[in-house]
Amino acid sequence: MAKSSNSALVIMAFFAIYVIWGSTYLLNKIAVLELEPFMLASFRFTLAGLCIFLLAKAMGTSLRITKKQLLNTLIAGILFLSIGNGLVVWALRYVDTGFAALEISSQPLIILLLMRILQGKKIQPMSVVGVIFGIIGIYLLVSQKQIIAQEESIVGMIMIFFCMLCWAYASLFVANADLPNNYFVNTGYQMFFAGLVLSLMSLGFGEEWTSPSVWSGKVQLSMLLLIFLGSIVAFTSFNYLLKAVSPEKVATSTYVNPIVALLLGWYFLDEKITLQSIVAAAILLTGVYFINTKKTLAIFERFKR
Repeated sequence: MAKSSNSALVIMAFFAIYVIWGSTYLLNKIAVLELEPFMLASFRFTLAGLCIFLLAKAMGTSLRITKKQLLNTLIAGILFLSIGNGLVVWALRYVDTGFAALEISSQPLIILLLMRILQGKKIQPMSVVGVIFGIIGIYLLVSQKQIIAQEESIVGMIMIFFCMLCWAYASLFVANADLPNNYFVNTGYQMFFAGLVLSLMSLGFGEEWTSPSVWSGKVQLSMLLLIFLGSIVAFTSFNYLLKAVSPEKVATSTYVNPIVALLLGWYFLDEKITLQSIVAAAILLTGVYFINTKKTLAIFERFKR
């Protein structure tokens, strides 16, 4: 019975990181066209973190962590969410959701290169093939005329790349960091700290804060979905799967998220899907597949121990 229950949890967790995470590009795009980006992200993660704390208390889960864990969750929250997500939200003002998702799908490539540069880890032959495919795919994606012709799109593209660097470095950091054992508590602290830092970023950039009561209905709904599904459910599911299944299975979300984002952006926002984007996506995701082979991910697994 327990095994069946665990299997159901794994299936639901995969649905969360596949579909829910893929839909957050659309939800963020809808909200950021009306709200200030850092205020939006701060509102989302601060409330999500507080909700997780309340749920943990209701379930009798202790929120007590060590000073070292407190510092590490602060660092991880800043890298993963304040910068790694907050700047992506800002960039979505200038690029389509599908484009952003496709660019971010090259994340394993960045992690692999950082492992080589910072830690001297040897890149496996299959991964070298993946890197080559990835570089070609990214070039085809970002070299499209409609992107090159728009200065704001280029800025958005560069900011997303910077976010990917922060997320990749954070992935290497948390692999060896002392973090709370409970993945729910770990998620809560990261989100709460990220929300506080994002509020400081918002104030630093002089953003105008508005009350949810004056937001449009679609923005209010998007925010609720981002908080409860995109943050609490999906991010907790991600942390759960990192412990429950092999890393190559978790990495498959890299292939699914861009497809979900592309389709939702096309259906709800009338975003165009060009032939070059389709070709770039195929080549880029092929590269990610080669990088996410078991031989390569054995390295990632050693970092988790």
